[in-house]
Amino acid sequence: MKGKCWKFGDNVNTDEIIPARYLNTTDTKELASHCMEDADPNFTKKAEAGDAIVAGDNFGCGSSREHAPIAIKAAGISCVIAKSFARIFFRNAINIGLPIFECSEAAKQIREGDEIEVDLTNGEILDRTSRKRFKFEPFPREMQEIIQCGGLMNFVKKKMNLPENKL
Repeated sequence: MKGKCWKFGDNVNTDEIIPARYLNTTDTKELASHCMEDADPNFTKKAEAGDAIVAGDNFGCGSSREHAPIAIKAAGISCVIAKSFARIFFRNAINIGLPIFECSEAAKQIREGDEIEVDLTNGEILDRTSRKRFKFEPFPREMQEIIQCGGLMNFVKKKMNLPENKL
């Protein structure tokens, strides 16, 4: 994963990630167009496919809506790096295949606009701008496979040898 970083603070809640006024749709493109709208109204105009979100403590707090990580993933964001995640957001992100990483030092030191590379397997973030490296605890193999499959449903389909339109 490689991309430019967009920086947010502590306690970014699911209403800031995808405002409740847009929850009447399941269209991922529509959700993506409003990603982070209440935290930064210009986010989707600036962010490009492959970019990353970097945030502080408790990212994704608030409701248990799955729409929040779906909006981030559909907006083309390659990953979210934070000091910590709300537990339900963490679970929802893994379930839909959005890579998220807890790394306190990276969350503090990476600046908006920095270019980063993330190695999911080895648990390393390289800030290509500052040339700093940050380590995080890699996910267990099966969690990595869930992310690489694009989410839990695709992982289960693969394990059961089912076509993509079944289950």
